[in-house]
Amino acid sequence: MNAQSAPVPGSEQYVLTLSCPDKQGIVHAVSSYLFMTGCNIEDSQQFGDHDTGLFFMRVHFSADAPVTVEKLRASFAAIGDSFQMDWQIHRASDRMKVVLMVSKFGHCLNDLLFRARIGALPVEIAAVVSNHTDFAELVASYDIPFHHIPVTKDTKAAAEARLLELVRSEGVELVVLARYMQVLSDDLCKQLSGRIINIHHSFLPSFKGAKPYHQAHARGVKLIGATAHYVTADLDEGPIIEQEVERVGHDVTPDQLVAVGRDVECQALARAVKWHAERRVLLDGRRTVVFA
Repeated sequence: MNAQSAPVPGSEQYVLTLSCPDKQGIVHAVSSYLFMTGCNIEDSQQFGDHDTGLFFMRVHFSADAPVTVEKLRASFAAIGDSFQMDWQIHRASDRMKVVLMVSKFGHCLNDLLFRARIGALPVEIAAVVSNHTDFAELVASYDIPFHHIPVTKDTKAAAEARLLELVRSEGVELVVLARYMQVLSDDLCKQLSGRIINIHHSFLPSFKGAKPYHQAHARGVKLIGATAHYVTADLDEGPIIEQEVERVGHDVTPDQLVAVGRDVECQALARAVKWHAERRVLLDGRRTVVFA
């Protein structure tokens, strides 16, 4: 369900997201609270999952001073507790701090850097981390810190510790694997649960191992696809945020498939990052609720 009204000029904009056991009175409690605190609802979306028994809601609202995000969080806590909510309130104008990670394929990195620069993504890229130095010059051209963190079997734990320290010191809310070709440890996945997004090719059928697009060409694949998902300890099986496909014909070459694949990977990943940064994605077990 989605309801909208025109923004109120001069007001501060906020986003409330919540999930909780589904029961009567949630929407009434939230809307009454916002009314009583002098807030104006500009967009409201909600979904009740009959399979899990959970309710999800995203409300974009505005308020004039002296309302602040700190006061809203403090006063909403009682409602959150009464409905056993997992909830957050953020200023809509705040750009989410992210770290991008990349190895030797730079198309997704380049795409995200450009989108962030032109304001198409509501993010602040705090740093780029790579296990190679191939894109240090590209990242420097955007005046963004580049961290070369090599990864070997012996240094993996230390490398992940450096990443976590960077995330903590910079106040990073999201890590994006923009074709980062290292498998993250189970411990790191747990520590950053719901805060790491990955992109990978996904075909019908799926092809694993080296040169997946060449494998797809050999099998005569008709759809090229990509999946953006949250990272979990189960490799490439985390909750899906977004998918993109492109139809291809019998006459395309392996190199052309690779080019198509680059495009769909960029599109799917950019949308997933944008929706997460706008706080439109809520976890629902192994699935996601996306209020796009």
